[in-house]
This record gives sequence, structure tokens and C-alpha cells, in this order.
Amino acid sequence: MSIKPYEELTIQDNFIFQKVMRNKRICKQTLERLLDIDIKDIEYLEEEKTIDVRLDSKSVRLDVFVNDDKGTVFNIEMQTSKDMKELIKRARYYQSAIDIDSLEKGQHYSELNDAYVIFICTFEVYPDKLHKYDFKNVCLQNTRRHLNDGTHKIFLSTKGELDDISKPLKYFLDYIDGKEPEDSLMCEIDSEVHTIKQCDEWRRDYMTLAFEMENKLKEGIEIGREEGREEGREEGRTEGKVEAVIGMLKEKLSVEMISRITKLTAEQITEIGKMNALL
Repeated sequence: MSIKPYEELTIQDNFIFQKVMRNKRICKQTLERLLDIDIKDIEYLEEEKTIDVRLDSKSVRLDVFVNDDKGTVFNIEMQTSKDMKELIKRARYYQSAIDIDSLEKGQHYSELNDAYVIFICTFEVYPDKLHKYDFKNVCLQNTRRHLNDGTHKIFLSTKGELDDISKPLKYFLDYIDGKEPEDSLMCEIDSEVHTIKQCDEWRRDYMTLAFEMENKLKEGIEIGREEGREEGREEGRTEGKVEAVIGMLKEKLSVEMISRITKLTAEQITEIGKMNALL
């Protein structure tokens, strides 16, 4: 019953990915590489943006949330869960939440900024083996007619096999997939990862998070045991684990990490998440 050791964290872990992307130079160059565009400058809107659309709606926590000098909003997420059906709906919800959050009362709809929701996936996105899937709204009757509403949903896969992207982007996805860095930006990112893992302050932050998660799990199991004395011990343990899973999903731990901690399957955790509107 332990969270992944700090020494074993990689760029695929949200904790490390967020810290790396706090380096403005790296974040800007990464965006340029992912989108094959030039960006004059970026501004951090929030380190980890939480959007509450209304009190009774599902909150959105965005890992890397920045905009450029033109006001274009970029949200970049590292994704290790392989549930594409859920991920597609998440992209839709993120886009809607970003739009609602960015338009103040009284503003005209034309003032909505362009926005990119970018998921870096550590798994095969679709069976056709592409590295990059860039979705925009187009007319079904005339696919040359684009809606041009300023929305972009992009899924990048580290498991792509076709020759469909630039070498710099391929180097990036290969590095995310665990290969050695192959150019200067990847070397800089790799160096940043090593620096972060040697930082005592961030180690303490991570260990504090791990401690809180383990306490939540223990608390949940103890509650389950107490309830189990009255309604059946095994049922009580299960309920305790469910509460612990809910707490960890709210803290945005990955399904894989929660599975290691609770010994529940990824399918069980996903089901709990969906039933409680957390996935």
C-alpha cells in the first residue's frame, strides 16, 4: 500500500510534467513543437487551473494552462489512462469549461479566444497508428468548409508508427515514451526532470501528497471496517476503498497509481470514477 516512489517518477507522471512545464522556455518551445507554429511569448494563467462552472457541476483541473501574446489559450495534459471514450468526452467538457471561464458577463461571443485542448497520450489512440490526431469542426456536406470557431482538440500518441509528423515532434513523443533525448530541447527537458527529482522542496511536496493519500486510504478502510462490524466485514472494506478511491481521484492521481495503492483493478476504479462524475 504505497504510492510510487519519488525516485521512480518520470515525465509521464503529472507531478513531474507540471513542474517541467513551469519552465517558460521549455513550455513555449514544447507548444511550438506540438503545434508546428511560432509563438512570440506565453503567459501562465495559473499553475494548475481549477474551473468551477457552477456549484453543482463537475470541476475541471487543468495541468498546464497558458496563453500566448494573441490571447490563444493552451491546455496541455499528460494522459496515461487508455479509456479513449472517456477522454474524448473529457476534451469536450474541458473545452466548454475553458470557454465559460474565459468569457466574462457582458462580453460578446466574438471575444472568445481560440483554445487548444492537447492530450499527450502514452498509449495507442486509434488503430491506424498515427502520432497526431488534430480535430476541428468541419461541414459534413463539404469538408473543405471549416466552422472556424477557434476550437482545437489534439490527441498525440507516443505509440504511433506512421511517418506522419515532423522529426522534432517525433523526438518529443519518443522521449515521453521512455527513449533517450535526441535533440537540444529533449536534453533540456531531461535535465529539468533530473533537477526536479533532486529538489528537496519538491520531494517534500510529493511525499506530503503521498502521505495524505495513504492516510485517506487508511481512513477509508477503517471506516469500512467499522461499518463492516454491523453490515458485514467484507462489504465494509469495499465501501472504505470506494471512499478512498473517490478522494484520490479528486486529487487527480492516475488510475494506475490508485490501482497500485488499493489493489483494485483499473476497471473497478474507472467505474467508481464514472459513478461519482470524477472520470
